[in-house]
Amino acid sequence: MKFINFSIVKFSVFLTLGILSAFFIPTSTFLLPFLFFGFLILFVIWIVERKRLQKSIFFGILTYLVFFGIGFVCYQLQLPKFQDEHYSHVLSKGGTSETSLLSLKITEVLKPDRYNHKYLAECISVNKTETTGKILLNIQKDSTSTEYTIDDVLLISEKVISIPKPLNPHQFDYSAYMKKLGVYYQVRSESQAILVFEKGSKTIRGSAESFRNHLIAKLNKSNITDNERSIIQALVLGQRRDIDKELYADYAAAGAVHILAVSGLHVGILFFILKWLFSPLGNLRYGKQLKSIVIIGFLFGFALLAGLSPSVVRAATMFSLFLFAEQLKRPTNSINTLFISYLFLLIINPLWLFHVGFQLSYLAVFFILLIQPKLFRYWYPKNRIIRKVWVIITVSIAAQIGVLPLSLFYFHQFPGLFLLTNIVVLPFLGVLLGFGLLIVLLVSINMLPIWLSEIYNHIVLSLNKFISWVAKQDAFLFQDIHFSEEKVLVSYLFIVATILLWKQHSFHRLMVCLLSICLLIGIFIWDRWEASGNELIVFQKSRNTIIGVKNGDNLLLLKPDTLSETAKNAFPIKGYRTAKQIESYSEQLLPKVFSYNNQNILVLDSLAVYPKTAKIDIILLIQSPRVNLERLIDSLQPKQIIADGNNYKTYVTRWRTTCKQKKLPFYHTGTKGAFILE
Repeated sequence: MKFINFSIVKFSVFLTLGILSAFFIPTSTFLLPFLFFGFLILFVIWIVERKRLQKSIFFGILTYLVFFGIGFVCYQLQLPKFQDEHYSHVLSKGGTSETSLLSLKITEVLKPDRYNHKYLAECISVNKTETTGKILLNIQKDSTSTEYTIDDVLLISEKVISIPKPLNPHQFDYSAYMKKLGVYYQVRSESQAILVFEKGSKTIRGSAESFRNHLIAKLNKSNITDNERSIIQALVLGQRRDIDKELYADYAAAGAVHILAVSGLHVGILFFILKWLFSPLGNLRYGKQLKSIVIIGFLFGFALLAGLSPSVVRAATMFSLFLFAEQLKRPTNSINTLFISYLFLLIINPLWLFHVGFQLSYLAVFFILLIQPKLFRYWYPKNRIIRKVWVIITVSIAAQIGVLPLSLFYFHQFPGLFLLTNIVVLPFLGVLLGFGLLIVLLVSINMLPIWLSEIYNHIVLSLNKFISWVAKQDAFLFQDIHFSEEKVLVSYLFIVATILLWKQHSFHRLMVCLLSICLLIGIFIWDRWEASGNELIVFQKSRNTIIGVKNGDNLLLLKPDTLSETAKNAFPIKGYRTAKQIESYSEQLLPKVFSYNNQNILVLDSLAVYPKTAKIDIILLIQSPRVNLERLIDSLQPKQIIADGNNYKTYVTRWRTTCKQKKLPFYHTGTKGAFILE
C-alpha cells in the first residue's frame, strides 16, 4: 500500500468535529470573522517557517483549529439565522400564523405519502419580497391534482407552518430529518389553492429530471413487467419511487438494498465499463487526457441523472481524483483519495454529513480499503473463479464490518445471508447495469428489440425471485435490534482498536482493545438498565385506541376490542418495542376500570357508561363518548382527563374548554403526544 498522508485524515477529522460542534452546540455568534483572522495568523506563521523542514507545534495546532473553524462556519452558513434573505426573517415580521403569498420553485421531487405529493422547493419570494431558503411543499392528492417536477414555479397563498415532531416516543423524527436537509418549515396546500403555475427557468438538475422522466415514460411503454421495470429504473436511473413495498422489503431482508440505491458500487462498475469502452482513445495523441475528460463527464452525467445522491457524488468525485492523479503521474493512495473527496464534498455541502447514504458509503469504502487487502492474503486460491468468489467474500465482510453498527442504529436489523446474496448477485451486477444502460439507450430512440427486453425481463425476474427466496429465510434475519448512539460510537472504537491490533501487535494496542471491550460491555449493561423501567403509555393514533403497560422487558397491550389486528409490528408499537428492548409481548381486552401505580383509571368509550360512586383518579376518553363532562367531573372528582386520538376534534375542543373552566389538567395525545404514566 502506498504512503497514507495522515494529515489529510486529521484535517478531515477536525472538519467533521467542527460541523458536529455547530450542529450540537448552536451559537448566535457568526465565526466567519474569527476564521478569517485564524487564516491570517496561519499565513504569517507559514511565511516565517516556510523554509523549515519541521514546522512548529503552533503551526500544527492552528492548522487543525482552522479546519475545525471551516467545518463550523460551513455549517453555520446553512442556518437560516445567518442568511439575511431567508424567508423565515420575512415571516417573523408578519407572523408565521398569517397567510402569505408564496412563490416557490420546486428543486426536488420526494416520495409521496398516502395523502400528499411531496416536494422540496426554493422560496423565491414571500409577499413579493425576494427571499431564499428551502421549504417542504405538501400538495393534497385528489382527482384533479397535478404532479409537478423540478423547475416548476408555483404561486400559493397559504400559511407557513413548522414540521411537527413525532407524537409517539421512539418514532422517526421527520422534522429532525428535514432540518438535516436544511428545511425548517412546510406548506400544506390543495391543487385548487395554487394561484399560478408556470415553467421556471431550466436548471441542469431540472433538465436531467425531465430527461429521466422521459426515459421512464419510454420504459413504461415497453413490454417489461412492472416489478422488473422498477428495478431497472432504480439500477440505471436512481428512481426508486415505483418499487413495490413488499419487493423493497425483500431486498432489505436479503441485505441487497445497496443494489437498488445507485451508489459507489454502480459508479465503480460504470467506471470500469467506460475505461474499457474508451480504451481505443488512448492510442491517439492526447488520447489519454481526452479519455479521462470523457469518462469524468460520463460519471458526473450519470450522477446527475441518478439524482446527485451523496454516495454517487462521492464515488464520481473519488474516481475523478484517481484519473486526475493518473494524468499528473503522481502516486496516489486510495485512502488519501477517499479523504480528499470527503473534505471537498463536506466543504461544499456540510449537511451531507448527516445523510445516511453519505455515512454508509464512506464507511463501507474506508473499511474495504483498510481490511480487505490483508483479509484476502490469508488465502490465495489458484482457481480463477474461486479467487473471484473469495474477493467478493472478503469485500462483503469488510464492508459489512464497516457499516454494521450504523446499519443497526438506523434499520434495527441484520441480514444473516448477506454473503450468499452478494456472492450470487454481485458477479452479475455489472451485466445487469451494462445491459440496463443499453436498454435505456435503445428505448430512448425507439429501437429496443422485443427479444432483448424479454431476456432482460427474465434475468431481473430471476433476480427478484432469488431475493424473495432469501428474504423468506426468517431464521437468518435478525430484526428489532436496539442500537443506541452510544453503542454505535463505542462499537466503532472497538472495531478500529481490533483492526489496529490485528495489523500490528503491541501492548498499547492490546490495552486499547481491552478498554474498548470493557466500555462496550458497560454501555450494553447501562442501556439495558435504562430500558428496564415500568410505565403505562397511551399511544397517539388516529381512529385507534392503544394502551401499553410495560413491566421490565414485558409489554401488555390493552385494546378496546378483539376484532382489531395484532399491533405487535404495527405503528407505533414496533418502534417502541425495539427501543425499549421488549422480549415478551401479549394483548388483552381493555377493561373499563383498572388500576396502575395506585391510581384508578376509568376508560369511557362511546357507550358513555361509568360507575357513579367509584374513586377515579384519571378518566381516559376514547371513541368520542357523548357525555356531559362537567357533570362527570362533579360526580367522580378525577385528578386528570385524558383524550386519545380516537375522538372527534370538536369533542376534544369542548372537553378542553370544560377542563379549563374546572381548573382540571387536560391532556390530548393528538396535541401533546403519547401520555406516559410512570
